[in-house]
Amino acid sequence: MIEARGLTKVFHDKKRGAVRAVEGVSFRCEPGRIYGLLGANGAGKTTTLRMLATILTPTSGGATVAGFDVVGEPERARASLGFLSTATALYGRLTAREFVEYFGRLHGLRDDVLRERVNVLLSRLEMNDFCDRRCDSFSTGMKQKTSIARVLVHDPPVMIFDEPTTGLDVMTARTIISFIRECREHGKTVIFSTHVMSEAEKLCDRIGIIHSGRLLAEGTLEELRARIGIHDLEDIFVRVVTGAGGHPA
Repeated sequence: MIEARGLTKVFHDKKRGAVRAVEGVSFRCEPGRIYGLLGANGAGKTTTLRMLATILTPTSGGATVAGFDVVGEPERARASLGFLSTATALYGRLTAREFVEYFGRLHGLRDDVLRERVNVLLSRLEMNDFCDRRCDSFSTGMKQKTSIARVLVHDPPVMIFDEPTTGLDVMTARTIISFIRECREHGKTVIFSTHVMSEAEKLCDRIGIIHSGRLLAEGTLEELRARIGIHDLEDIFVRVVTGAGGHPA
């Protein structure tokens, strides 16, 4: 399970002074569920997810990942999750297979377990046609599939996907969305950040709308529809972030 409790992150800028990127964000996501974090660029989605992934230390507040405190037990929390960001980089001189195997060994997987795990991922993500090519020759979709295989190779119970379909063609995006749905079916705890409302409608069990670093509304899609009085998720999102009927989480 993931639980965020009043997560706050303040950055210090020479010109602007203290910048509150995230302020008082609280939510929880349980195993076998997908929590959708919706927000425009700059809303605080990525900063929130990076705190959960132990990449950034919260200024205040806290969080647990699979029962481990992200500040007090960062290594154990990190070992329990896979974090995919749009900034995830590949090693261009390695093939996709070599890249995924390398990270599997970093996680301490035995050779026989690693070999089976890599083969399963390469097949499920439809990577067999290019898995033995070097990463520096890949398209955007190939890179994203390779990144997903890398973060999943140790089979973590918690997954965090930060806008995983950005820049992808329709077919590749469909493959990745289907794979995220399978993560839920296998009992994983999944946080999925996006600004594509149709993806959130298809995938998410609960939705949180974040704007200017604050979680303004949260609930199932049906709860949000009933609370805001609008059926379409995009219209709900606009209503909440413009302040015309938004409700605190």
